[in-house]
Amino acid sequence: MKKNTILLAVFACSIVVALAACGDKKPAQKKAQPQAAAPQAAASAASAALQNEVKAEKEIYAYEPKGRRDPFVPLNEIVKEKTLKKKGSRPIENVDVEEIKVIAIAWDSQQFYAMVTLPDKKSYTIRKGMTLGLYGGRVREITKDSVIITEQIKDYKGQLKTKDTILKLRKEEEE
Repeated sequence: MKKNTILLAVFACSIVVALAACGDKKPAQKKAQPQAAAPQAAASAASAALQNEVKAEKEIYAYEPKGRRDPFVPLNEIVKEKTLKKKGSRPIENVDVEEIKVIAIAWDSQQFYAMVTLPDKKSYTIRKGMTLGLYGGRVREITKDSVIITEQIKDYKGQLKTKDTILKLRKEEEE
């Protein structure tokens, strides 16, 4: 019983101290000061207010991202812009080159032909000089085991770069 009474008294005292600390902390007003001290106090208050305004002006900063690159995008990553499907174009021109898979290569006495499949599982036959891919890639060469496609892609600076993509007939040769 004594223990509970002591704890209750300590708790009550701590609440009184906390409430007293949370009260208004206005400095006690001094009694009348001499006339000479009043202008100095007003001048120092005005200079303190001016300094506060100067600090507030320095702390304001507005970042304007227009015309700047994203700082969180790696510099060596090629940025691929989403392109809309072109009306009147073939389906093979509306797919990224890296999504195309070579399934067969055939040739006759004049040229090579490659059979490719798109992500929608449809197959197409391509030959040298054909246009395919989102960025206007051209089939530069078809060999017995690969297809080489050349594209013009914008890099992170927006400059056009030539990119060669090699599509292999067999996956184990890529490793």
